[in-house]
Amino acid sequence: MFGKCANDNWHGHNYDLYVTVKGEPDAETGFLFDVKKLSVIIKECVIEKLDHKNLNLDVDFMKGKMCSSENLAVGIWEQLESHLPSNVQLHSIKLYETPRIYVEYFGKT
Repeated sequence: MFGKCANDNWHGHNYDLYVTVKGEPDAETGFLFDVKKLSVIIKECVIEKLDHKNLNLDVDFMKGKMCSSENLAVGIWEQLESHLPSNVQLHSIKLYETPRIYVEYFGKT
């Protein structure tokens, strides 16, 4: 079913992750959320958990799930959502598997 991707030695990807947030910018600063703080949240909640890891064995939020890009995008959303302040909402997670193959997740409807 999975062709070359189904092998005893697993296979890997170098993903590109785009996180989009939405909300009302602060009247004084003009910013919705400090991008440095967002970067730290992404690094701690996603990158450190995924980088150079076996998604099937080493990533707690992927345990028991098929490690598709679609499921990974949902898992990333779930990791980030609770770490944002109440005035900031996730808008989308865009996860590129290759330059032409990506998934985009907008949360549960």
